[in-house]
Amino acid sequence: MRSEWWWDMDFTIIDVTDAQSSRNSRYSARSSFVRCLVETNKCKSQYGPYFVGVEYHRCKASLPSTKMSLFSRRKTPDQLVKLLKDALADPLAPAKPAKDGTPVEVITKRLSEMKVLLYGDGEQEAKLEKCVQLAELLIASGLIPKLISRLDKLPFEARKQFAQVYNNLMRRDLAGFVSYVEHKPEILSALVAGYENPEVALNCGTMLRELIRHEVLAGKILYSADLWRFFDVYVHLPNFEVGSDAFATFKDLFTRHKTLAATFLTSKFDVVFTKYNCLLMSENYVTRRQSLKLLGEILLDRSNFDIMMKYIGEKENLKMMMNLLRDTSANIQFEAFHVFKVFVANPKKPEAISVILVNNREKLIAYLKNFQNSKEDPQFIEEKALLIRTLEGLTIGEAASEAFIHAFSFCMAMMSAA
Repeated sequence: MRSEWWWDMDFTIIDVTDAQSSRNSRYSARSSFVRCLVETNKCKSQYGPYFVGVEYHRCKASLPSTKMSLFSRRKTPDQLVKLLKDALADPLAPAKPAKDGTPVEVITKRLSEMKVLLYGDGEQEAKLEKCVQLAELLIASGLIPKLISRLDKLPFEARKQFAQVYNNLMRRDLAGFVSYVEHKPEILSALVAGYENPEVALNCGTMLRELIRHEVLAGKILYSADLWRFFDVYVHLPNFEVGSDAFATFKDLFTRHKTLAATFLTSKFDVVFTKYNCLLMSENYVTRRQSLKLLGEILLDRSNFDIMMKYIGEKENLKMMMNLLRDTSANIQFEAFHVFKVFVANPKKPEAISVILVNNREKLIAYLKNFQNSKEDPQFIEEKALLIRTLEGLTIGEAASEAFIHAFSFCMAMMSAA
């Protein structure tokens, strides 16, 4: 007897291999008509030419289309927020007999649905009106700070979904989300503190970098006590992934909004660069290299000209760069070279700087003549030759010569090109 499949009112598929009995096998396919089609394809492979297909038993006329059955079940923003709030009341509660599962499973599911509502999917685009409504409800409910504070108690997928929801609200500034976070310093502090927990550090990192896109929020972090945790703790973390992510956030704070960063660095010069020089001497190679490279970017940015002139006017900074030129790592040496060259090319060197360079001139020239000669970069070769010529003509207490001014102008031009 050929096999036939029957669809009953409970969305259960029954395999009838005997005309007199339907007891052989029975399993649930309650998901949707799509599931039925998938199972149909499986059975074609299993039964071959004997498989007839799917017949709609008793409810053929009333079954909705695939598309309608999928989209009619989507919850409204109000429903999503209410269900999420209820589940978040006790995320660690044991499983209940409810069809949605445990509170943690409900949280994950609702966050996933919120993400689809905000981003859209393959079948339906996001609707601005619903996105704004969801943002308003999330703000009014106070769920954002609650979710951040309990992020470590949620599974990986839920943390990822929440970060995507948060980033969408922040990027599009839905319902004044940026202003909302601006006036909730506990949100900023909680996200920064997330670097102390490896389980949530990367999620918090993506959310921090998203909010740093907005100058007003970047300024909130720069001028808060939270900033110093990056200098003292986070960029030194032994976990490579977390430490690198923290440094990426740290870099964004000083490079994304140039005027803001320049104003901050000018007002906090002494404390910032005292701490920054500690990064340059870190025992952690990655921290040392990343910090040195970022220092070059900061100093060689035209927005930070006054900061650069102040930094290269201090002899202790020059001594540190000369020591880093002797580091065992070629990469550290190369990054140190790009900062050292500005000390040498400066046409307005303080006498203390000139004395150090003149007293070490012969050693420096000999070092530079053999410095990374395998590099074939024309710009690097030209810079090195220019520094050697500048050192050869350097004297103490004389006005800057045209050659020195040319050397400095050349370095500044290279800064712009970089």
